[in-house]
Amino acid sequence: MTAVNKNEAVAGTAPATEPRKGFFKRYGLIIAFIALAIICLLPEQPGLSVAGQRMIGVMVFAVIVWATTSVSYPVSGGIIIALVAVLVGFSPKPGAPGAIIGTSAGMKTALAGFSSPAFCLVGAALFLAAAMIKTGLDKRIALMVLRLTGVKPSRIVLGVILCGFILSFFVPSTTARVACLVPIVMGVIRAFGVPLSSPFAGALMITVAQADSIWNVGIKTAAAQNMVAVNFIREITGVDISWLEWFTAAAPFAALMSVALYFVMTKLLDLSGAELKGGPEVISKQLAALGPITKDELKLAVVSLVLVFLWVTEKKLHPIDTTTSTVCAIALLMMPGIGVMNWKETVGRINWGTVLLFGVGISLGSGLLSTKAAQWLAHCIVTNFALADSTPLFVLAVMALFLIVIHLGFASATGLASAIIPIIIAVLSALNTPNVNVVGLTMILQYVVSFGYILPVNAPQNMIAYSTGTFDVKTFAKTGIVLTVVAYALLMLLASTYWHWIGIV
Repeated sequence: MTAVNKNEAVAGTAPATEPRKGFFKRYGLIIAFIALAIICLLPEQPGLSVAGQRMIGVMVFAVIVWATTSVSYPVSGGIIIALVAVLVGFSPKPGAPGAIIGTSAGMKTALAGFSSPAFCLVGAALFLAAAMIKTGLDKRIALMVLRLTGVKPSRIVLGVILCGFILSFFVPSTTARVACLVPIVMGVIRAFGVPLSSPFAGALMITVAQADSIWNVGIKTAAAQNMVAVNFIREITGVDISWLEWFTAAAPFAALMSVALYFVMTKLLDLSGAELKGGPEVISKQLAALGPITKDELKLAVVSLVLVFLWVTEKKLHPIDTTTSTVCAIALLMMPGIGVMNWKETVGRINWGTVLLFGVGISLGSGLLSTKAAQWLAHCIVTNFALADSTPLFVLAVMALFLIVIHLGFASATGLASAIIPIIIAVLSALNTPNVNVVGLTMILQYVVSFGYILPVNAPQNMIAYSTGTFDVKTFAKTGIVLTVVAYALLMLLASTYWHWIGIV
């Protein structure tokens, strides 16, 4: 999640001077500590343990810090681990008057996320992304797709969308996919002689970011926040959503949103004045510069295709789960003699801040569940908003709208998922309405967590694209608001039809 600054150099447009920090960025950490103190010092709430009350305080602290980005994500992760260990550790032990839970148990709660299969999968996925970058296979795939789609303005927009779709299968890191595509698209823009400030250049860069956000929804392994949701669903309900089950439900939504993205980019932004000089030769020249396909690229391509096959056929042709198959693939790719990378050349390509944030996020959600804080919050929400007897569609509509609004203040979908998914599951479980599919509705609401379409600061991939200087915030918001409205309408349409027919609503 902290790869934005790292990749500004890739885009070649890092700002010369550090902009002055806004009020919330400067004082966000102080505000977060004040909020934490207030919640911890409140009188004990009926039905809520002291440990649970303190976990809610830590959750609010995390939300404020992540929303204001007052400290980096890795630093916030370290602070949250310390807070959970101390605050939970010194909480009264239930059923043992005068005793405390203990800091050892508190630290166990703080580190619970680092022992989950989901955490392991995210780490392995980042290694797979590093292998793609190291071998250059991701660039070759992207350039081949762009060469096939042609060089008319609308065709290049289509090509960028297809690149985002294809790379989502093989590069399970949104930041890595965008970091791959941005230099390629920048090279195309410059080679064609199109001004960086032109609507065409802006459309391409916005498309790079939005296409990846859309396919974060469609493919389970495309984004870390999906692993958060899948992990909590497995922990709480005992249901493990396979790669194919996720794809069957989510891919139609992502495919229809890709069509909407194409029309928004080509119709809402004026591309008629774009004169592309050089034609297909420009892309062919970039592809030729990569040289013939290497042995390492071939190895990686074979391993990646086998891995995707194993993901797709999980629970159908074999019992191997997504995490195990991915870890085995990484072990093979790093094995001396037959692999494509070694530890020394790979370790620097991994964004360890993302790994830390992910583990902390799972720990935060697990702590809310183990202290019964999530269930208590869910009861408050269901009671105060009179949701107990509401239909699943109404609850979905309300909660999806809530997630879209709250996402405006978040720069981390992983952080948002970590804080909100356990509460969503608890809310859905507390409904009195018969036949509520908690797993299905949670999965659909997780799609909404990836709706970072409106502001550049809503997702790291948006910021990488924004750093190129090809579009302004107003243009991004103009297209993003339309995409968000379409996404919300499509969500409700599919919930009433396709998702209802396949039994997840």
